[in-house]
Amino acid sequence: MNKTEAKNRIEKLRVLINKHRYFYHVLDEAKISSEALDSLKKELFDLEMEFPELISADSPTQRIGGEPLKFFKKTEHPAPMLSFNDAFNEKDLNDWLERIKKLLNPSDWKKIDFFCELKFDGLAIELIYEKGLLKIGSTRGNGLIGEDVTQNLKTIESIPLKIKETEEILEDFKKEGMIDCCKKFKDLKETRIVVRGEALITKKDFERINKEREKEGLVFYSNPRNIAAGSIRQLDPQITASRKLDFYGYDIIGDFGQKNHEQEHKILKILGFKTHPNNKCCKDLKEVFAFREFWSKKRNELPFEIDGIVATVNDNEIFERLGIVGKAPRGAIAYKFPLKQATTKIKDIIVQLGRTGAITPVAILEPVQISGVTISRATLHNEDEIKKLGVKIKDTVIVGRAGDVIPQIVEALKELRTGKEIDFKMPKFCPSCNGKLKKKENEVVWRCPNKNCFEIKKKEFHHFVSRKAFDMRGIGPKILDKLLEENLINDPADLFQLKEGDLIPLERFGKKSAENVINSINGKRKISLERLIYSLGIRNVGEETALVLSSIYGGLNRIKSASKQELEEIHDIGPVVAESIYSWFKDDKNIKFLNKLLKEIEIKKTEKRNNFLSGKTFILTGTLTAMSREEAKNKIRRLGGKISSNVSQNIDFVIAGENPGSKFERAKQLGIKILNEKQFLEIFKRL
Repeated sequence: MNKTEAKNRIEKLRVLINKHRYFYHVLDEAKISSEALDSLKKELFDLEMEFPELISADSPTQRIGGEPLKFFKKTEHPAPMLSFNDAFNEKDLNDWLERIKKLLNPSDWKKIDFFCELKFDGLAIELIYEKGLLKIGSTRGNGLIGEDVTQNLKTIESIPLKIKETEEILEDFKKEGMIDCCKKFKDLKETRIVVRGEALITKKDFERINKEREKEGLVFYSNPRNIAAGSIRQLDPQITASRKLDFYGYDIIGDFGQKNHEQEHKILKILGFKTHPNNKCCKDLKEVFAFREFWSKKRNELPFEIDGIVATVNDNEIFERLGIVGKAPRGAIAYKFPLKQATTKIKDIIVQLGRTGAITPVAILEPVQISGVTISRATLHNEDEIKKLGVKIKDTVIVGRAGDVIPQIVEALKELRTGKEIDFKMPKFCPSCNGKLKKKENEVVWRCPNKNCFEIKKKEFHHFVSRKAFDMRGIGPKILDKLLEENLINDPADLFQLKEGDLIPLERFGKKSAENVINSINGKRKISLERLIYSLGIRNVGEETALVLSSIYGGLNRIKSASKQELEEIHDIGPVVAESIYSWFKDDKNIKFLNKLLKEIEIKKTEKRNNFLSGKTFILTGTLTAMSREEAKNKIRRLGGKISSNVSQNIDFVIAGENPGSKFERAKQLGIKILNEKQFLEIFKRL
């Protein structure tokens, strides 16, 4: 066979193999035997070995290839990958609906229906296709930045390496009556497609893997989700392939003419992705409750694990208007199944002191196994939660795992009480410094207000040197506690002033160990802005919020001078977080500490920002075609501009996409300058 003949044969084999892969792994319809399919793959492999110059990235033979990686590269998501807030009962759902109604006009209420889908118990992943080919596959990570695991995701047969051809896609759109999608969908060579979904492992393969581990004398995996997550993060794709993962798509980012979330699932299916056939549209919460109840009873019949359903406001325009609170969209909620549960006894209730001074009651339990995991402690959250549950020390209780992960006391079995049970009384004084605990009027948490409390100081230091902050390896809790006990350090900035001679006289410190500690500290005198922000331990500010602040403001001084209103307008920072950030930087003691710290360290330069839009405030309304609304907002922020959600005289520009809403009319009345999408994009072309 010459090269031309081989090229023709290879192309036909790829089309045929991909066709049957789609039937088998996406539609669950085997048109030919697996042996016959393997034979076709073998022929293709042999031809590509004979003519290696004919191998392409979308070839079925390229699902497993390459040497094991040394590490995973980081990759930024085109738009944040959000998580969901949870609901566990009908009241939670009714409360959620009432909350979102308050943000809408009464005329919108009748438009609200819900698209309900199974909540897979796997690992959320993102797939980016360019020119129809899979370019990048990544994990969720912190929602803004994930890990590039493309090599591993290619081993999942239900993930297409190549999107279907444009002609076939358009034909399917017409069959579905989705004419708007035909108009919007461009040629694959010009279209970037971002798909999100869940990588998971079936119950059958979960059992197979554990049987293999039993033969090898290895410890069992506790649940399928752990295997899925661990498999995706294997540096060797051969191991990932052996796990036989599956994939279901549930979201597509960008405007392809879809009006609602239900259509997005149809688009995914038309493009060649596997979606679950039992997802459905529910016209009201009554139908949502019925959907959840049905699958709560039928979940054991599914080939994979689910831990609830997801209910999403179906109308995309309303969903977009509802926006984001914290790390979750307001327009969607995870309606979880009852927790996997067991009964045990509370041996005692203790309190723990956190780095923010918060006092948390914790139940010490007689050890019990739930979902293959031994539980001996469960947080009781706060005093109000204990009163609500009515639990006492020595009670027999039902314990569950929220989302099959976090131990939680569900109920006290009061019928089993003997009279020897003991009421828990919240302490009035800090267990560390004996200072009087305080509780703000609008909070449920008791706190120790003493900034010099030894236990709080310890926790602050532990946080400061932790992996996501300064990452001072080898400086663990025992070393920090010893340094504090000996009064060698008073605040984290003091770490950088330590010398070997300060440590050598301490118990268990020799010259070498002292040298290692000092080298570890000195090796961290340069730090990125986001790590520095996280290390400060600002209440409610985690790794993701620190990253957002860093990328938007680019410098510490700009964050320090930001107003509460300005902080609230950032896409995933609400009033509570904004208040925490603002208050921290307005506290003289905090600023004194920060200035002291900045004399010892250097902040690494962040990506250079063009402040072309500095001082300008924008509002976006309507549907953009060239990018998502979130991408447009990020572009404005990177150029120093601000985003607002309320139309007022303080707005400089309104960006109006297709079908703009009431903000567009209000802006015209106020005489605010309005830009269409083309004019908006021209701003970036001039830079």
